[in-house]
Amino acid sequence: MAVTLRRRQLLNLPDELLIQILSLLPSQHDLFSACLVSRRLNDLADPVLHKTILFDQPKHHLTFSESLLTRPRRGSLIQNVRIEYPSSELSEFMFLTEERGPGQVDRFSHTLSTMSNLEELVISVPDTLCRAIGNLFNHPFDLACLKSCDLYYHCEGGAYWDLQENIHIFSHPTLETLTIRHARLDERGFDSLEKPEETALQYLHLLDCDINDEALTDILLHPETLKEITITQKPVPSPELEESPDDVNEFIFALGSAHHSLEKITIDFPTLGSKAALRLREFDAVTELQLMDYQLLGISKGKPRLHSVGLPPNLEILTFPGRISEDEEILDLLEYMIENKEVLARKWRILEVEGDEEGLPVRIRELCEKVGLQVMGFER
Repeated sequence: MAVTLRRRQLLNLPDELLIQILSLLPSQHDLFSACLVSRRLNDLADPVLHKTILFDQPKHHLTFSESLLTRPRRGSLIQNVRIEYPSSELSEFMFLTEERGPGQVDRFSHTLSTMSNLEELVISVPDTLCRAIGNLFNHPFDLACLKSCDLYYHCEGGAYWDLQENIHIFSHPTLETLTIRHARLDERGFDSLEKPEETALQYLHLLDCDINDEALTDILLHPETLKEITITQKPVPSPELEESPDDVNEFIFALGSAHHSLEKITIDFPTLGSKAALRLREFDAVTELQLMDYQLLGISKGKPRLHSVGLPPNLEILTFPGRISEDEEILDLLEYMIENKEVLARKWRILEVEGDEEGLPVRIRELCEKVGLQVMGFER
């Protein structure tokens, strides 16, 4: 009798309060148990249960897509979704769809298109699905609330996947954070008829990608408020790079259209060289910069002058993602840059170096101490 009374007291609470209680349950198991208490709790638990979804097997994705036939509103409840499985799982899915009839593979993109309130999307699936999912971005109104997206398609032999298949993700009007992993983009970029209008993109991460610098120029013409860009690659890229430039200046030039808004630039790309010191004076919003020392400073063929190193004028943190070179010309330029920091970047207060600060040459370490520049080590 006491248990029944407590259940009735619980069910007397208003829907809004019950939903808050359900959202605070510590585990999915507890939430499933609550669904069994009554039909009302089962209905109220639906938005909590489906707010965040992980599809780690294709059959789960397929089962959920079939549930939408009877409960189409369920798709609009989802705000965060992760779709992550390897090629071997997709083979099993193909077998299942053959049993259930043709046209089922399209359920992948159709299911996503029903998620009208989706805010975060993480994709890590075989490249077989690259075009189907990429078609979603041709129609941004399908995902009208999307704010964050992470894209990676597994290719046979570890090849780069073709970013051209998902190029329209850059034209999404509400997207703020975009992460692209292990992709290749050639010089085509956007075709002239498909370039986007102004977009909301603020954070762009191109991780271990092979990106043509002209294409990068193309896709960065329209974000009005791009605050942060990260471009990384391994010391020995695999596969070999075909589209990326050899000189870091080409990437810096590509970032020029966002110079008014960029606050943080990270280029951790060891294969890029630099024929001359970079000129970054126009990037007056940048407060954090990460580059290899030889990329920033280049190799000077004469006496260093103030314009030899054009630091962003409002720079606060400079990070070298590698050991400082022992090359005398580079050390001379670095020394000159530190000595003239009040002219080049008077707000510059931190020099970060990989490993321990003791890895800095003594002359540089002593000079930093003299001018009040804090040296900090970091581990990757």
